[in-house]
Amino acid sequence: MTLHSLIPQGSGTLYGVILNDHPSLERLGAALSDAPYAAPPKAPVLYIKPRNTHAGPGAIVHPPHGADRLELAATLGLVMGRDATAVTEADALDAVAGLRPVLDVSLPNPVVYRPPVRERCFDGSCPMGPVVPFDRGGDLAALTLRTRVNGTVVAERRLSDLVRPAARLLADVTAFMTLRAGDALTLGIALNGPQAGPGDRVSLEIDGFAPLEIRIGDATP
Repeated sequence: MTLHSLIPQGSGTLYGVILNDHPSLERLGAALSDAPYAAPPKAPVLYIKPRNTHAGPGAIVHPPHGADRLELAATLGLVMGRDATAVTEADALDAVAGLRPVLDVSLPNPVVYRPPVRERCFDGSCPMGPVVPFDRGGDLAALTLRTRVNGTVVAERRLSDLVRPAARLLADVTAFMTLRAGDALTLGIALNGPQAGPGDRVSLEIDGFAPLEIRIGDATP
């Protein structure tokens, strides 16, 4: 059975995750216990990157009108091979068919629990690399994600920083919602990522994956 037969093409929703890495939680620290949050999250904090945001390698990402800087967040998406509801941590990864690099591009914004639509959902703001079979991804915790702007490394993270590794994250998310075949769930983004502006060339490098390269264009009129 081929990977393409496992994953419905063009039919999936991409769900992003925040506050799933220890450095972001440590950076926020006591602020997570203050208003409006009141307490650190007890469940995964999700947002959606809808179809209008999806783009591929080589994309030119245009900031919304009036914006001149974009925040870059490197992550990896788990692409579902079948519907998954209330999976257990022990069998969660059986539902994953593939992996794909994701560059989650957004407008810089301090909001944490309620990521605004305008800042995260403008056209082309979710470039993604090709899907590779899950069993070719190796040990996810050992992967390093490097973000380059104009050839210079501006951010680097290892997926060993996750609060909820892939299986635990899938179990916790599917406890309250169904992930459909073709959907993708990212492993989470680090907050306060590096920024880029018009004319900058950005790439995401993950060991074992083709580089995901994009360019930042001029703001939309």
